[in-house]
Amino acid sequence: MSELVRADGRTVDQLRPITVERGWSSHAEGSALISFGGTKVLCTASFTNGVPRWLTGKGKGWVTAEYAMLPRATNSRNDRESIKGRVGGRTHEISRLIGRALRAVVDTKALGENTIVIDCDVLQADGGTRTAAITGAYVALADAIEWGRTKKFIGQKSQVLIDSVSAVSVGIIDGEPMLDLAYVEDVRAETDMNVVVTGRGLFVEVQGTAEGAPFDKRELDALLELGVAGCDSLREHQLAALGAGEDAS
Repeated sequence: MSELVRADGRTVDQLRPITVERGWSSHAEGSALISFGGTKVLCTASFTNGVPRWLTGKGKGWVTAEYAMLPRATNSRNDRESIKGRVGGRTHEISRLIGRALRAVVDTKALGENTIVIDCDVLQADGGTRTAAITGAYVALADAIEWGRTKKFIGQKSQVLIDSVSAVSVGIIDGEPMLDLAYVEDVRAETDMNVVVTGRGLFVEVQGTAEGAPFDKRELDALLELGVAGCDSLREHQLAALGAGEDAS
C-alpha cells in the first residue's frame, strides 16, 4: 500500500475519524448520530407493531429506509424536496440502497409482523453520506429490535439480526486507490465506488463508476480490498457503540 499522505493527513487506507453516538434521539425506538469526519447523519428507527397490507398474514416483518439531506447540509442551501413537491431520483436511489443493505442482515420471519422504518437525515455533508447512513442505520436498527423484544412484539429468543452491515466509499485519485473519500477527493476521483459489506465479509452491493478513465481488474480488486478492510473497521465501531453481548451479530 502506498505511503502517500492525503490532504487531511490520512494514509490511503485510513478511515476518517468515526464516531457513533447511540441513542441520540430520546423519542425514537433506536437512534444513532454517526460521523465520518465532517459528514454527520442522524439515523432514527421507528418500530410499529404491524406490517403493510401486502404482508399481512404472511408471518414476516418489514424493514425499510428513507434518506434526506437538510437544506444547509452543504455549503449552499438546497430547497427541501417536500417544498419542491417531488422526491429526487438520487434520494429515492439512496433510500432503496439503505433499505436493501439492512434487509440483507434481517431475518424477517424472526422479526414477526412488525415494521421498522429507518430515517437517515444528513445534517452535514462532506462525502460518503450514503455509506455513513448505512453504517449508522444498523446501530439504530439493532436498538429498535431490542425495544420490540422488551415490549414482547418479538420473541425473546428470536435472532432477528443474522449479521451486521456497514458501508464505505473508495476511489482512485491520481492513479491511487483510496479509502473513505471526503468531498474534495470525491469530486476529483477518476473512479468512485461505494461498497456495502456484512460483518462476515460478504458483499451486499458494489456501486462503481469510472468518472474518468476506465479501470482494470487490478484496480477493482484493490478498491474492493480497501472497502472490505474499511467495513471491518466500521463494524468494530458499531459493536463498540452497541456494547458487548447485545443483539449485534
